[in-house]
Amino acid sequence: PAAAPGAAGAAAVVAGDPAKGAEVFKKCAACHTMSGPNGIGPSLGKIVGDDVGKGRGGFAFSDALAKKGGKWDEATLDKWLANPREFAAGTKMTFAGLENAQDRADVIAYLKAN
Repeated sequence: PAAAPGAAGAAAVVAGDPAKGAEVFKKCAACHTMSGPNGIGPSLGKIVGDDVGKGRGGFAFSDALAKKGGKWDEATLDKWLANPREFAAGTKMTFAGLENAQDRADVIAYLKAN
């Protein structure tokens, strides 16, 4: 089911399934890894709790994302995954986002587990 970005919040993460998230993450794997060096996008292992747009082994984030501020928590990840361009206008990330709230919850659960 589709839901407004951030609407599900932490409750969606509780319902998220890391195994299903690993499957959904395959859409992300063209640019991101969970470990190892950065590629087109930053490596995402242990990203939950990190500063938005900073760190990640020196990855060159867009100014739009670097200036966003805050931490990658469940609600922030939900908004980002729903629509990266709306979250940070001017982001370099070209992925359109995940419309399905359950897919986002599953990916967030996967990110938290890794």
